[in-house]
Amino acid sequence: MSTDLLALGVIGETSAEGLDLASLTAIVHQALDVIQPGERVLAIIPDKTRDDNTHMLFPVAAAFLSARGVASFDALVAQGTHPPMSESQKLSKIGSTNFSGQLFDHRWDQPEELVTLGELSAATVKQLTEGLIDHAVPVTVNKLLTPGIYDTIIVFGATVPHEVAGFAGGAKYFFPGVAGPELTHTTHWLGALAGIENIIGRIDTPTRRLIEAAADLIDACIISLNMVVSRSADSELITYALFAGDIREAFRRAAEVSRQVHIRYTGRKYKRVVALLDPHYDELWVGGKASYKLGAIVEEGGELIIYAPHLTKLSETHGALIEKYGYAPLESVRDMLGVSQELRENLCIAAHLAHVAYAGRLNQEGKIVPRYNITMATGLDEETCRRVNLGYRDHRTLNLEDMARDPDTLVVKDAGRDLYEESA
Repeated sequence: MSTDLLALGVIGETSAEGLDLASLTAIVHQALDVIQPGERVLAIIPDKTRDDNTHMLFPVAAAFLSARGVASFDALVAQGTHPPMSESQKLSKIGSTNFSGQLFDHRWDQPEELVTLGELSAATVKQLTEGLIDHAVPVTVNKLLTPGIYDTIIVFGATVPHEVAGFAGGAKYFFPGVAGPELTHTTHWLGALAGIENIIGRIDTPTRRLIEAAADLIDACIISLNMVVSRSADSELITYALFAGDIREAFRRAAEVSRQVHIRYTGRKYKRVVALLDPHYDELWVGGKASYKLGAIVEEGGELIIYAPHLTKLSETHGALIEKYGYAPLESVRDMLGVSQELRENLCIAAHLAHVAYAGRLNQEGKIVPRYNITMATGLDEETCRRVNLGYRDHRTLNLEDMARDPDTLVVKDAGRDLYEESA
């Protein structure tokens, strides 16, 4: 174990071969040892769209806390604006079929389920975002985080490159994980304004600074468990690192490892990239990660094909608005905002539209168009794809073997997991 981290309020370990359960258990036990008998403890856990090892760590934590004699141990799903999981999906996520605590869903769109912890002033927001946002933002979260309900909060979360915050993990499991709409909309639009190519895979970002400032308003003691996981060629889950303790420092330690594990360098760009979408992503709201994480290696005017027969909807939550406005470069989305109060009130959707389109360019007529074309070879029908400004191709007509032999085409398996860049 890395004893030098103890002085910083963080413990952890890394392994190029993968940490075994005994090592993970030792880290969790040491991190949770500060929890006293009689405390009320809440876990914040990822939802089904995240690939992580919560199913391994949660039972270890539950057994430890039971032996410690805590008054309660419950869990809240950090689903952001995603639809709730089924009961069986939640039990699978925590690796238990007999969890004695309560498993709560987060309802970001129901005011009665939220509490306001305070406000980030306009001056603070402007400073943290380097002037990209200059208005005050109320900090609302799930009412379970009301001061006095729980003594300690344990955050379970994987650390990977992310289009809005730079890397997922740490305070992002609060904002937008269990946040109200105000900061959720603000952070997503902030990520779009900063430019996805300037955010994704970066540790220090305007969004990270904003969400960490908001997390300072949470009254309970916070213990952050930051895992770095990936999968082998045969889909075996490998835990390359686990850092536990202070939510800021543990996240940064994990992100440094994630940079080595989750960023791949191709040395060139391609005319065509075929993204075989990770099966975790069953709607484009999360499946857009294929564009976020591959856009940097698609040539200007090139094509990204998202191959995902299992993807059958744009978004269960936001589909209607996505269909109404369609995917477009940031410059075009900003024009839409100027004439649409509805879109201004749903900035996380505006950000999604720009993020999937990735970036814009001027064509020969001087018109802003997407830097590359996106073709959907999925379970979405052609009419829906055309309506939202995406190309369509019947996934049954793709010959992936022929495409893989084309030197100007890159076929990426499990797209959306790793970030691809041309060079370091």
